[in-house]
Amino acid sequence: MSLYDPVFAWLGIRELSFHSKKGRDMAEYFLISFLASIVGAICGIGGGVIIKPVMDLFRLETVSTINFLSCCTVLSMSLYSVGKTMLAGEKKVELRTGTPLALGAAIGGIFGKELFQLVRQSFADPDMVGAVQAGCLAAVTIGTLVYTLKRSRIRTRHVENLAGCIGIGLALGVMSSFLGIGGGPINLVVLYYFFSMDTKTAAANSLYIILFSQAASFFSTIVTHSVPAFHMGSLALMVAGGIGGGIVGRAFNKKLDNRAVDRLFIGLMAVIIGISLYNVYIGLTA
Repeated sequence: MSLYDPVFAWLGIRELSFHSKKGRDMAEYFLISFLASIVGAICGIGGGVIIKPVMDLFRLETVSTINFLSCCTVLSMSLYSVGKTMLAGEKKVELRTGTPLALGAAIGGIFGKELFQLVRQSFADPDMVGAVQAGCLAAVTIGTLVYTLKRSRIRTRHVENLAGCIGIGLALGVMSSFLGIGGGPINLVVLYYFFSMDTKTAAANSLYIILFSQAASFFSTIVTHSVPAFHMGSLALMVAGGIGGGIVGRAFNKKLDNRAVDRLFIGLMAVIIGISLYNVYIGLTA
């Protein structure tokens, strides 16, 4: 018996064992979501930006199923992290700007979901859809990395206009939902530049935005009856990993200073770029 077998039994999926291929795949789902959510909670990137390209890399599911599982995982993690922050009375989330951003992201999440469906219907080969997503993610992450490295020399702004906040949130929601990453590095760069936030404040506000955008994307999937085929055990394990990672990541975030979080963020972006470019190559040559 492996460490995972009691977990499978507790989740009501006794037909699975770690010694079966599906059992090993589902164990990988848990580890990917757990580790990604730890880093996501520390940096404020949600975790989907890691889950999506890594699951694409190992071809664990179809593109649509990976998007859905990633969305559910990031939603659960961000719900825990934001809820815990609010209940603890921490003032990291700037509601005056964060709420309009989050509402704009929720609307954008719905549009992003529709954009993904259009792209998916445009290509007969699902590998091409994955390649398009991976290419967009690589481009966004490269831009984010360049900005982060030059951040100290860039003059920031402080947007307070309601329409401006909603518009910026809308753009973030479209990108995160289309790419299936929750929020990712682009959230932090936008919060750095347009709202002059420091690293840890940006991380908290990013998770707040991610919560709204992923909730909107999730409910849009349900309402439009576009839920892809998936194994309930896979979803349960990934959600459990997302919440567990959120708990651990939040604890680490409290102990790390802004400089340590920045270094982790930069290293993570380099890894994401490498995986995304490889996924583009695989998608185009499959």
